[in-house]
Parts: sequence; C-alpha cells; structure tokens
Amino acid sequence: MVARLSGYAPWLSGRIAAVASKCPGRDTSVTRLHQRSSDGVRLAGLMLRPKHGRNVTAVVVGHGFTNHVRKPFVFRILERLARRHTVIAFDFRGHGRSGGRCTAGPAEVADLDAAVRTARQHADHVATLGFSMGGTVALMHAATGAHRPDAVATVSAASRWWTRETEAMRRLFWLAELPHGRAAMRALRVRMAPPTTVIPPSPVEVVGRIAPTPVLLVHGTEDHYVPVDHALALHRASGAELWALDGLRHAETAMTPELVDRIGGWLHKDARERLAV
Repeated sequence: MVARLSGYAPWLSGRIAAVASKCPGRDTSVTRLHQRSSDGVRLAGLMLRPKHGRNVTAVVVGHGFTNHVRKPFVFRILERLARRHTVIAFDFRGHGRSGGRCTAGPAEVADLDAAVRTARQHADHVATLGFSMGGTVALMHAATGAHRPDAVATVSAASRWWTRETEAMRRLFWLAELPHGRAAMRALRVRMAPPTTVIPPSPVEVVGRIAPTPVLLVHGTEDHYVPVDHALALHRASGAELWALDGLRHAETAMTPELVDRIGGWLHKDARERLAV
C-alpha cells in the first residue's frame, strides 16, 4: 500500500539524557545497557520502559550515521516510543559510547542483531525501527540476521550502500573517507573503519527475503540526503507498506511526536494481531 501523504556536543547531550532520566515526573524509566556483538564489539545503550501500563512490544531502535542514543533529538524519539513500548537502543559501533569502528552499515547488522537478542529477554514480540543508516541496517538484518525481528519499520532508508547522489551525501562521505574529514568525524565521536573494496549485497537485493515479516517504509518527499526514489525501489522489490510523506525531510531530525506515535501505533497494531493468532 502506498499512502501520499544535524546536534549538540556529545558531553552535553549525555548530561541532558542523564538528568532527564532522574526527573520525578517522567512516564518512563531508563536503564543503561551493555552487550557484545557476535564479532566481539562492545556496545553501550539504553533501555526505556513505561512506568505504568502493559506493553507487549519491544522496539529496537537503530540510529542514523553520526548520531548516538544520547543526542537530544534521538533520545526524544526513544522517550516518545517508551510511553507504550519497551525501547532498546545501542550506539552502533564506532559511535558514541560503543567500541569498534563504523563501516556505515554492513558490520552494524551484527550490532542490531545483538540488540534484538537483548530485547527477546524482555518481550515476546520484538520490532526494529531504523533511521537512515540504521534503517538500511534494519532491512539487511531482517533479511539476513541470526535473531530476526517480528516486524520492521524504517525511516529514510537507502536502497543501496554508500549512495552519494545528493550533495549532502557527497559531503558526508568526504568526511568519512579523507584524512582531514576522518579527524573531524572523531570530534563528533565517530570512529571510522578503513575503507573496504568489498561491497556486500544491497538492501534492494535482499528486502524481498523479509516476507512474511511485515515491513513499513517511511520516507519524505523532501529528503535532502536520500531521495524518496530509494523507498519506491524498496517498495517495488518487496511489496512493503510505504508511507511517502509530503514535505518530510531526513531521518531523526524530521520526526514529529505525531509521526513517532503513528509508527509506534503501526508496530503496536502488528503486535496485537500476532498475539491474537
């Protein structure tokens, strides 16, 4: 079905999240998590849970490139989802407080797999929600991972690895690949792996394998990093549900509370239907 429809200093954002987690009026509880990926990378993250009411779904969130779970605009999404769900989110390798080095997608599939493995300890129904790079990772993981989700939703996911058809993406990969740019990335708390000549299968090549697991693709018509054509290609290859949203820009920074609730409602509806079977 088709419906018509970049941050703060890392230290400061970490302090904001830490202080917010102790506010007495909060509707959610926050717990720090640590886990190891299957290839031995140490991952750091958070679990947020509703303080009141029953939640049947654990949502594993994968952030975008250069982000981490304590950035205010990422943390706000986690908090909003945690009003109804258990939410588990790790910094991808090479980001934030996790170890390892970032590959901009392929190796991060193992990180999301570790998060889903953790989520299975807290809920019977586990869904993944990925933004930008995290969305591409979520699709690859749902098709190839060892611990696969029961549903997957993506926002601003690319259909191919390392796409650079927009000026914004070309600037980003200049930072990631050239020596001066890589030094600037370290100031953003992103540590890059050496460039590789091995190109894995693209998400558009494997997305058809995810069925019968339900897939939701959310993409904005004004995405200045990853054009909406990527979502259309993924939709054609898989038959996944697609929300092509007029005027929406890119990933976490484009999210509104209403859109977070809408995606969370889609995940919650899927959980109810599965539990009723």
